[in-house]
Amino acid sequence: MNQIFNIHGGIHPPERKELSNPGRVIDATTPSKLVLPITQHIGAPARPIVEVGDAVLGGQMIAEAQGPVSVPVHAPSSGTVTAIEARAVPHASGLTDTCIEITLDGLDQSIAYEGVEDWRAQSKTLLLERIRLSGVTGLGGAGFPTAIKLASDRDKGIHTLIINGTECEPYITADDTVMQCFAQQIVEGSEILAHIVGAQTVLFAIEDNKPEATDAMRQAAAALDMAEVVTFPTKYPSGGEKQLIEILLNTQVPSGGIPADLGVLCQNPSTAIAVRDAIIDGRPLTHRITTVTGMSLNEPGNRRVMLGTPIGELLAHAGFHAEQADRVLHGGPMMGFAVTDLAMPVVKITNCILAPTRSEIPPPQAQQPCIRCGMCAEACPASLLPQQLYWYARAKDQEQLERHNLMDCIECGACAYVCPSHIPLVQYYRSAKGALREAVKEQVRSDNSRGRFEARQTRLEQEAAAREAKRAARKAAAEARAQAGDDPVQAAIERAKAKKAQQEESS
Repeated sequence: MNQIFNIHGGIHPPERKELSNPGRVIDATTPSKLVLPITQHIGAPARPIVEVGDAVLGGQMIAEAQGPVSVPVHAPSSGTVTAIEARAVPHASGLTDTCIEITLDGLDQSIAYEGVEDWRAQSKTLLLERIRLSGVTGLGGAGFPTAIKLASDRDKGIHTLIINGTECEPYITADDTVMQCFAQQIVEGSEILAHIVGAQTVLFAIEDNKPEATDAMRQAAAALDMAEVVTFPTKYPSGGEKQLIEILLNTQVPSGGIPADLGVLCQNPSTAIAVRDAIIDGRPLTHRITTVTGMSLNEPGNRRVMLGTPIGELLAHAGFHAEQADRVLHGGPMMGFAVTDLAMPVVKITNCILAPTRSEIPPPQAQQPCIRCGMCAEACPASLLPQQLYWYARAKDQEQLERHNLMDCIECGACAYVCPSHIPLVQYYRSAKGALREAVKEQVRSDNSRGRFEARQTRLEQEAAAREAKRAARKAAAEARAQAGDDPVQAAIERAKAKKAQQEESS
């Protein structure tokens, strides 16, 4: 790369990344049980294919995908299914989800894994199916099914694959650690990803506050001719995929569009490893590296965790002092949300569990009236107008929210961070986005109902017209026969007389 470009807005909050000792992986202790939600991704939930009492092995599929935008769920270790029921899960909505509980037997037995010997000789369809059946989703964001993202068929095709190792949010060092410790696996997975989408260039994007990760990735990427490691100044939220594309390529993803519209695909380093494991080793996604940090912990760090591990057990392994913590966050301080129940499990998108003290991250201050200072607009990396969006969200003016491109908000929290009135802007935006999505769904339902009604009316009118046409045809035929001297009534009478006479003769 010859030039790095800047983005609008952005902020520089305290990083506090050194607290979790990036570059060292700790194996989390084996929990007593696992709680695995059937929805750990965007799309249709998986369908459980096990029952209470079933014995399962590590790597065994316990819930199958339903529909194309869905992925299965696998057991991380061996044990017995002890419950399939609704449980609290880590999500900003606070809703529950159907979960499969596995009580582990401590043996950690697994199924036999079988990878693809020569993946370069395999078809794109086969590789995508392998990735889908392995339950791979994006591990750095919303959890979109990776196979669907790779199968995106755009007119321009994909020319550039970006491995997003930015990790700009404070405290979180999971990607930094993965790049330092598993650089070779990231490169192998990236090569598979580039092969599937046909990319000619692979860019490993890393902020300049991760020199050890940069060195490790440069050494590993040297063997891949199409690859380049690119560093750029640290600024939050440079890790947003639209912002990262602008930084690296000086082009903007259009409103309502996706990177594939520009021929670009972004993936997380851990996702690249998961793809590599699915193809080369035949291993499904059952573990991940998660940053467990905060000053209320004795031993913060990056842990290799079984999916489904209760957050409370993970914190206990790190020496959690609940009396010192103000709250526990799933994710970082900017985009994370509060964990309301420590029995909630680690899921595929759990890149961080943050347990700060009250002095470390003070409780939110009381909201005050907006003073129209405009600082939120200066900080917004999507070049939106947060102040106007706030007023329209409060007024529930969906037309204006759409006109001001609310759905382009990446919910990074930069606007709320700089707001002198302490207005929780992102909460208003999330609520308004939910209302917009529901309005779209309601419109679709209304259009479908209207379509069904109109189709029924058309069918009834066509059937009535057909019946009328048949009646008219019969009437016309009868009139024609009558004019020709062929009276149908008299003919019927004659037939009846003939039949009666025949019966009298036979008797």
